[in-house]
Amino acid sequence: MSDYIVRGTAANDSIRAFAITSHDMVEEARQRHNTSPIVTAALGRMLSAGSMMGVMLKGDDDLVTLQIQGSGPLKGITVTANSKGEVKGFPNVAVVDLPPKNGKLDVGGAIDLGIMRVIKDMGLKEPYVGTVELQTGEIAEDLTYYYAVSEQIPSSVGLGVLMNKDNTVNCAGGFIIQLMPFTPEKVIEKIEENLKTLPSVTEMLSSGKTPEQMLETVLAGLDLQFMETYPVGFKCDCSRDRVVKSLASLGKEDMDEIIADGKPVEVKCQFCNEAYEFSIEDLKTFRRK
Repeated sequence: MSDYIVRGTAANDSIRAFAITSHDMVEEARQRHNTSPIVTAALGRMLSAGSMMGVMLKGDDDLVTLQIQGSGPLKGITVTANSKGEVKGFPNVAVVDLPPKNGKLDVGGAIDLGIMRVIKDMGLKEPYVGTVELQTGEIAEDLTYYYAVSEQIPSSVGLGVLMNKDNTVNCAGGFIIQLMPFTPEKVIEKIEENLKTLPSVTEMLSSGKTPEQMLETVLAGLDLQFMETYPVGFKCDCSRDRVVKSLASLGKEDMDEIIADGKPVEVKCQFCNEAYEFSIEDLKTFRRK
């Protein structure tokens, strides 16, 4: 099944809910960045969250960037998504190996202490920027904290990536549940009750549950209504033309130095790791411009 997000509401529109299955995008990111299992899990959680946060945006050109900067060996992750569910991202360090923690990949240990930053570019004069301290480094809990503190939206975020023994992705996805200001207390109590017995995201996905079925589990007994589905995927907007413009913008002395080196230049996109190679003749052409 291809990756997609489902959006729903529950309890007379007092709850809005999103869920995603993201195996393909996370596996593509793993292959592009050649990440180790812990890094794949961390990056996959961020990609899943970023994609859901992207479809919450209203404008066609709106963007959301989710960044984590940590003191652990992973250093950080950056993910950018648009309102169409397209997402791209990269880890600061592609290979991190730590012993398992409670039988699971130690994403929190790889990230450790640090900050989470959410940047929303909605075409205004200045982008919205919200920053919070990391609570666990496990990402889902940190996003839950971000929504409560920075946007004052009580939320529950679940994210997960399950790896195969050959280090490929078995399943990936997550959900975001948000309460509106008028959510009745009885509804909140019911959600809390459901969350106490909720299986992990990877347990639900690996057992074959769809995003719809994940939300039905989280919001059992709360009159869930499905509204829309969105296809999602890993997509980078880099191109050879963009790299050419970047090279052409270098100063005369910098370009002369590169040309004098006499070797072809390879430029890699940070987000997708796509490589663009330019010969000395190409560089001379840019230099003339």
